[in-house]
Amino acid sequence: MIRDSLDMLEQSFRAWSAMIRECCMGSRHWEGVSLFIQKARSSVDFRPSTLLMAAVIKSCSALSATQLGKALHGYVLKKGHFSSLSVSKAMLNMYAKFRALDDCEKLFGELGSCDIVTWNILLAGFASSMKFDTETMDLFKGMLIPEQPKPSPVTISIVLPVCARSGDLVMGKSVHSLAVKSGMDMHTLVGNSLVSFYAKCGQVTTDAFTVFAGLYEKDVVSWNAIISGFAENGLMYEAFRTFRWMLRESTEPNYTTIATIFPICASQDENAALFFGREIHAFVLRRAELSTDIFVCNALLMFYLRTGQMQVVETLFRRMQSRDSVTWNSVIAGCASNGEWSTALTLFQKFLLFDTVTPDSVTFVSILPICAVLKKISMGKQIHGYIVQRPSLAEDTTVGNALVNFYAKCDEIDAAFQAFLMIPQRDIISWNSMLDAFVNTRNHWKFLNLLAWMLGERFKPDGITILTLINFCISISRLMSVKEVHCYSIRYAHILGDGEPTIGNAMLVAYAKCGDMGSALKIFQSLSGKRNLVTCNSIIAAYVDSGSQDDAYKIFSQMHEKDVTTWNLMIRVYALNNCVNEALYLFHEFRDRGMDPDELTIMSLLAVFSQMASAHLLRQCHGYLVRNCFEDVRIKGALLDVYSKCGSIWYAYNLFQSNPNKDLFMFTAMIGGFAMHGMGEEALEIFHDMIGSGIKPDHIIFTSVLSACSHGGLIDPGLEIFYSMEKLHGMKPKMEQYACVVDLLARGGRLSEAYSFVAKMPIKPAAHIWGTLLGACKSHHEVELGRVVGAHLFESESDDIGNYIVLSNLYAAEEKWDEVLEMRKLMKSRDFKKPAGCSWIEVERRENVFVAGDTSHPERSLIYDTLLAINQHIKEKLANYSIESAFI
Repeated sequence: MIRDSLDMLEQSFRAWSAMIRECCMGSRHWEGVSLFIQKARSSVDFRPSTLLMAAVIKSCSALSATQLGKALHGYVLKKGHFSSLSVSKAMLNMYAKFRALDDCEKLFGELGSCDIVTWNILLAGFASSMKFDTETMDLFKGMLIPEQPKPSPVTISIVLPVCARSGDLVMGKSVHSLAVKSGMDMHTLVGNSLVSFYAKCGQVTTDAFTVFAGLYEKDVVSWNAIISGFAENGLMYEAFRTFRWMLRESTEPNYTTIATIFPICASQDENAALFFGREIHAFVLRRAELSTDIFVCNALLMFYLRTGQMQVVETLFRRMQSRDSVTWNSVIAGCASNGEWSTALTLFQKFLLFDTVTPDSVTFVSILPICAVLKKISMGKQIHGYIVQRPSLAEDTTVGNALVNFYAKCDEIDAAFQAFLMIPQRDIISWNSMLDAFVNTRNHWKFLNLLAWMLGERFKPDGITILTLINFCISISRLMSVKEVHCYSIRYAHILGDGEPTIGNAMLVAYAKCGDMGSALKIFQSLSGKRNLVTCNSIIAAYVDSGSQDDAYKIFSQMHEKDVTTWNLMIRVYALNNCVNEALYLFHEFRDRGMDPDELTIMSLLAVFSQMASAHLLRQCHGYLVRNCFEDVRIKGALLDVYSKCGSIWYAYNLFQSNPNKDLFMFTAMIGGFAMHGMGEEALEIFHDMIGSGIKPDHIIFTSVLSACSHGGLIDPGLEIFYSMEKLHGMKPKMEQYACVVDLLARGGRLSEAYSFVAKMPIKPAAHIWGTLLGACKSHHEVELGRVVGAHLFESESDDIGNYIVLSNLYAAEEKWDEVLEMRKLMKSRDFKKPAGCSWIEVERRENVFVAGDTSHPERSLIYDTLLAINQHIKEKLANYSIESAFI
């Protein structure tokens, strides 16, 4: 009876063991481990076999259940299974997977004699972390003594990636020699590892390809290794050619091949990329095992995102049977990179609703910049709250850095700093992000304090830190600080160590911005072997800002490569220095080279057309803007302004009316145009429309509308607008607005009121205000007031000859010749000379310039003869009019 009971119990144990092993072997790890724990707790007589224990321990490794694994270790020791080789290997592998390398090494030492599999488990555990590359190689060297088992192909495949990761080409070649001596070099696993090793060490076209070509049996991993090796070294053509070679062989591409080849296709030009990408897509669709693989589907998504095929991306995404976090992250980031900001946010909101997959750190690193671009501050704060509630996200440094950048770009500097303080493990990116935020918001003291804190924490500045320091020096315009940063960069090889001269270029700009062109030029010369397009553009921009057009052109003429920025800078420097012909010549050369103007080109050209007052060229420019769909409001505002300056005020008004998206800049330009043409009432109407639309005025538009009132003789409306600045809009008037009011009153003949206004100004009147009042005294023959105003004027500014001439003419008009003589003597003693008058006119699309006393015009004889005839005709008309009047 007892015997029968024992047999039944044994059969029950066997059934349970079989069930548990089946779960573990079938990757139902949690189910298998749960059944094992349940049976072990319910029956003290349960005696698991060594095979069952090994299977359960492997499932525990797969689940990364650290505490449970250690409990199983104790259970194994209690049951006496540790002597079993399969159990001890499973335990060793578990500790290796847990990265508990101290326990792993201790257990390895307790095993006594070990076979090659045990050694490989230990090696793989240490090789899984970059921190233990040295320990891994020391273990490998310990295997090479005679008493130890000989390395196997698996050993070589474990060690070679460590050599590649540390860039130890010599050690890798030693391992290769060992493989050759032991006859393992022809083994496909070893050959694949050698191909990958040499490719990662930059030897892809030589050693890697030689090993690959010498493999007797190439499997799909071999092909993937050489294809990805070419791609990693930037040899896209060779990678694609090898892929086509693979297709001609009998090896079928797998999901890794497809995931590798799609980025290679995307690197081609647009037409070629889409042609080959679609062919590979068709290849995938003909193979069910590939078309349903999520890894392949993600690669397809990334390809179409990189080529901007958003409709295809939408279709693929919608049809995917399963999606993982990579899928969601890829499509969100792809939408953002293609400017589909709102779509990316919508996808993120849908992602949050899924139960099977949750957002990870990559998701938030992608979505927070989108919130910053769209100024979705409220949504960003909600995301911050979501992150804080999940410790795994809150403790992630990359997520913390993304939060700092989000708040900084939304001008929430205090919130950015709080996010910075909440990062548990700050890296150099964290410090750089916060330093950059303080520089951009001109929090100079906070910047310096944070920099001192960073250095106190033993963080060494990197290249990005140096660039931030340079921007700080530019913002405070302190040359000595630039020199200090320059010295630090040289000392720690930041300039010399730059592959691209990024820091050198920034240093050049800093010296130029601080007015030290000599040092900027020295930097430029020191970069002679490393200059790129940005370097040349930077020195040209420096010369543009300093007005040195000849020096700028010298650099420009020596450049072999020029981009739109280069041409824009040169056109701008000529426009700024009134060299309109040179600017136009350069623009025509720019167009002859097949290059298209951008917004900055147009803005520079508009300045040229304004100087020329050429309505014809301006209309041509306007036509180009319409044909190429330039919608920038600032360009339209500038165009409107130049139309006004060219006398085409109604062209300007039509352009203003046709634009539905009017901003403050456009309203200012239109009011300024009406002011220029003395159309005060029209300017007032535009101003009131702007206020009614809810746009907040600034000081510039108040200056424009007050000027319009002055030129239009609208004294009372002008005064009403002036006093509304502070009462209704909370803006204190500046010197420009005070000057407009003085001009307004003076033009209207209310000189006493104007003088009283100036005398009561809360700020000291500038010289041009007294000059305005003096001019009005001459116009209205107010000699005594003019004398008083002149005394004030000469106290504030005594070098403007125009003021002396105005006062002299005022005295002459009232026949006060003694005062006139005194003014003339004063001008002569100070060697004042009146600048020559200049005028120009566009006739038959050609600009004609006339300067007083100049006789250089090619048709001067005809012009003077015509003027003489007109003058004679006027005199005859006046004489006839006088005779007729005498008889009446």
